[in-house]
Amino acid sequence: MVAEGTLLWEPSDEIVAAARLTRYMEWAGRSGAYEDLWRWSVDSPREFWASIWEYFDVIGERGDGPVLDGTMPGATWFAGSSLNYAENALRRETGTAVVFVSEEGGRQELTWAELRDEVARVRAGLVRLGVGRGDRVAGYLPNIPQALIAFLATASLGAIWSAGSPDFGVPSIVDRFKQIEPKVLIAVDGYHYNGKSYDRSAAVNEIASELPSLRATVWIPYLTAAAEGRAPQQAEPTPSNTRELPHGEVIGWEGLRAEEGPLEFERVPFDHPLWILYSSGTTGLPKPIVHGHGGVVLEHLKSLAFHQDLGEGDVFFWYTTTGWMMWNYLVGALLVGATPVLYDGSATFPSAGALWRIAASEGVTYFGVGAPYIMASLKAGIHPEGLDRLRGVGSTGAPLPPEGFAWVAEELPGLPLGSFSGGTDVCTGFVGATMLHPIRAGIIPCRALGARVESFDPMGKPVVGEVGELVLTQPMPSMPVMFWNDPSGARYFDSYFDVYPGVWRHGDWIKINEDGSCVIYGRSDSTLNRGGVRMGTSEFYRVVERFEEIADSLVIDTGQLGQEGRLLLYVTLVEGATMSERLERDLCAALRRELSPRHVPNEIHAVPGIPRTLSGKKLEVPVRKILLGTPVEEAANPDAMANPEVLRHFTP
Repeated sequence: MVAEGTLLWEPSDEIVAAARLTRYMEWAGRSGAYEDLWRWSVDSPREFWASIWEYFDVIGERGDGPVLDGTMPGATWFAGSSLNYAENALRRETGTAVVFVSEEGGRQELTWAELRDEVARVRAGLVRLGVGRGDRVAGYLPNIPQALIAFLATASLGAIWSAGSPDFGVPSIVDRFKQIEPKVLIAVDGYHYNGKSYDRSAAVNEIASELPSLRATVWIPYLTAAAEGRAPQQAEPTPSNTRELPHGEVIGWEGLRAEEGPLEFERVPFDHPLWILYSSGTTGLPKPIVHGHGGVVLEHLKSLAFHQDLGEGDVFFWYTTTGWMMWNYLVGALLVGATPVLYDGSATFPSAGALWRIAASEGVTYFGVGAPYIMASLKAGIHPEGLDRLRGVGSTGAPLPPEGFAWVAEELPGLPLGSFSGGTDVCTGFVGATMLHPIRAGIIPCRALGARVESFDPMGKPVVGEVGELVLTQPMPSMPVMFWNDPSGARYFDSYFDVYPGVWRHGDWIKINEDGSCVIYGRSDSTLNRGGVRMGTSEFYRVVERFEEIADSLVIDTGQLGQEGRLLLYVTLVEGATMSERLERDLCAALRRELSPRHVPNEIHAVPGIPRTLSGKKLEVPVRKILLGTPVEEAANPDAMANPEVLRHFTP
């Protein structure tokens, strides 16, 4: 075990002096401690966010309206301003803009000039299909250059982008896209994963048939081109893949980009919809979360430059699919002039160190993954090599235990690991790191600039040094401008503001320390409450998943208001391991010793897999519902899961 708070890394004077955050602080005349800067950013939000627009020289009309007007929900930002995300993302003209790497060894580079030209061509193609301001364009695409190009072309028109990964099932995609009524669907004929190719032609036809709003379906023959050794834009979809659809015309990607066109940008109001992201959809229809051009531009400029320390010359990698908000965050690297590395494939093919090898071969300077990948690297005994250009490592998606921090410090000495936590709801992190903060095991160094994060006790009072509900008591520009098809705002209100009036409740447990650092303990709606002692599930997983026999785990407390329930532990064993009496005894002893006697499980069950969302999050709440009697088909939507077949192992 590694003690929480163990010092693992400290920035040198040279690192602090070179940090982009330091330059901003000098420019703003605020060269004191970070906590002082954070306090100013949340006490004077109008001044702070106006400074972000000015410091990064955002392209657009600033307008003369107030920076911030009103309170949550319903606050408005930069009234009277106009801008366009794509115009700000494509402001550079020379150098490498984006790199693409595929699992099967393919690689493609686009210069800024080439990216701008491709965006202009696809923009012209969308115009020919009748796409304009406010129309929706949907992508059923892996993390390939065509997804980025199509998104930027859509944004340039003031149209609205929405994407789903091709590993999503048909009902899951239809549940999302049918709500937003897209005019154009752009889709691949298949994708590659874990050494295999998956044909999705039939799925695309099913999806398109369910979308009567479509004027056109654009096919990218990704698998066909790979089989022929050509780039996707050089192949046309085969007739067998494109049977006649009931809605609109069918064309290939080459047909979409065939004609040159001007690279123009429709400047739109600050809160004009840029993209629609979705909640997981595991327990109901996915919520269509709409973010605006202005909020995303300002938030990603601030976060990527000051918290990831990215700028021109940097190479940014984050392992993600187009169905997770981290894809949107990854491509935001263009805003600060950095080069995003797009990767399509498995994180562990042909071996567990696949992502580290990409970081080495592409000269990545900031490398980001989900917390489970770091823990998997630890368990697999990975020793990353060749990372001479790497300056930082990022982790998100789940709480990272202290042992994960310590592994990075041991294997990559001299590099900071920044653990971040936020959400799809704001497409950024509420809490994270900077190059000015020391890194301590299990600790997130700071609250993000402009994010007034607090911890509320059960009475709705802020607490320090205690675990409470993560709340935001002040708006951020990248909060949703609305949910799609929610004209009254009722669904939006119920999602964040139904517990504390005027305060955003995010649904995580957090402890904020005196110095502003914090610890995330998991979802507050899956709390363990044993004998009046509340505990986040992350603490439990830290103990259990340290055992080398255990690959994954899930803990459920079936207690209800006024009634103590059972504490059930489910474990997935590594290949070759068995659920022996010794292992069960050692698990219980470790939990009693390191947590409390109350947190020794009543039962331990070995299961073939732990249910997870398509973006890799453990499904604690749906499993709890199943154990309390909710039918499996009502507790979780299998099409929103990565492994729905395992749910049957959790029925009471």
